Amino acid sequence: MDRDGEPPGTGARSNHPANTGSRRTGDTNTGEPATRDGGPARSDAARAIRSGRVAAARKHVNDGRPEARRRRTPTRLHPEEIGRIPENSYPVTNVGPAIDEPDDAGPRRDDVDVWGRSERFRELVRKLGSFHYHRWFRVEWEGLEKIPTSGGALLIANHAAAIPSDAPMIMQGIEEELHRPVYGLADFWFRTLPLAGTLWSRGGGVPAHPDNAQRLLHDDGQLALVFPEGIKGPSKLSRDRYQLRRFGRGGFVETAMRAGVPIVPIAIVGAEESMPVLFKVPAAAKVLGLPYLPVTANHLLLGPLLGTVTWLPAKFRFRVLDPIRFDVPEGLERYPRSRVMEEADEIRQRLQEALYEMLEQRRSVWFG
Repeated sequence: MDRDGEPPGTGARSNHPANTGSRRTGDTNTGEPATRDGGPARSDAARAIRSGRVAAARKHVNDGRPEARRRRTPTRLHPEEIGRIPENSYPVTNVGPAIDEPDDAGPRRDDVDVWGRSERFRELVRKLGSFHYHRWFRVEWEGLEKIPTSGGALLIANHAAAIPSDAPMIMQGIEEELHRPVYGLADFWFRTLPLAGTLWSRGGGVPAHPDNAQRLLHDDGQLALVFPEGIKGPSKLSRDRYQLRRFGRGGFVETAMRAGVPIVPIAIVGAEESMPVLFKVPAAAKVLGLPYLPVTANHLLLGPLLGTVTWLPAKFRFRVLDPIRFDVPEGLERYPRSRVMEEADEIRQRLQEALYEMLEQRRSVWFG
């Protein structure tokens, strides 16, 4: 900013030669650029403006400048000269980013919503996933009626398998049984993957940002699925299966409080055995830019290629626990950290106890 408190070059006073104490000079006949000591370039431009020849005025003002600069440098006019420009002579330019489409802009031209989810793509995914859901994993639900049929809710679950099989099966089941779309909140890293990131978004994947969660749950009233264990869930070794990792810093609890929606825990048995991790190769993962690089039982049984894309046919059982609601005002910027952590630990404990109970009742990994 200059000494008068104005950014340099933003006002008419600082831009016009009459107010800077100098004038442009130059030989317009020879094509030499104008200088700041007076001359015909500016006077010719003013005469052209007075006669309505705006295009000619711009040519005189920009004469002698490089072509690239002439295209992007606007003509700077004195306020008295602006009033004499003929009507409809102002150039139309895009001076800022596009704003969001208004609500009354009419129907969208395709079925991709504001989150990037495509119902046609989801329908294709459900057709392809029907075999895994009904015949390969033979998914059974307990307490599916506890998931709300309307309004927003935050679904949480334990996370497992080197390439997780739980998320697609949860989304498949709820969309088939309850006919409600489910959006999966996950790390933005998935969105950055070439092609796979677009497919992830078309399938209902949304970057796990607090603003996204608030809009999904509170404003749009949708179901959102999140795994509080994060990457620690699917990356744990087979010997640690069904032992829940720490639920981060309880961000999912604060998200539900702010949106004013219930948390619905889902305990999953079977996903751990669909692709158990035997050991990991951290050095190779770092070189490839991956969160982790596992070697699984599937690789040993089916080889490195087929074992990467094929799950083992474990029997899946999903148990939906009672929804958890919080008696706090919604929409606050911050919530007491002690209360958030206390609620997160309690939810984790409830989910862990449900898993132990389901494992005691299970007679076979493959038949349930």
